[in-house]
Amino acid sequence: MKKVILCVDDEKIILSSLKLQLKKNFGSEFNYEFAENALEAMDLLDELIYDGTRVILIVSDWLMPSMKGDEFLVNVHKKYPKIVKIMLTGQADKIAVSNAETNANLYTCIRKPWLEEVLIDTIKLGLKPKKINT
Repeated sequence: MKKVILCVDDEKIILSSLKLQLKKNFGSEFNYEFAENALEAMDLLDELIYDGTRVILIVSDWLMPSMKGDEFLVNVHKKYPKIVKIMLTGQADKIAVSNAETNANLYTCIRKPWLEEVLIDTIKLGLKPKKINT
């Protein structure tokens, strides 16, 4: 079963850039899904999970219509706590990032404009299996 990375941003140019960078660096290792707002993303996420797809990581913008990224990631975390969550934003304030860190187990926040290698390295680190101390 393929693992899915979901990207959420209200700007199509950002989604296109993410798609290009992810495919260039990860190729067919993952499937990629895209949504233009948090509500669309939640519906898509529920549908994917219902169909037995394993969504492993979400890259989400913060400033989007209808629901901000931190609120979206908190909602995701309540339903699907194992998904790794990354916020990609040029607008989020410290309160929003702190909310996502505290209530959504945010892996990290990357500021726009981002460097491709930073995004890719962050995703690779976020997806590494966690070692459990025994």
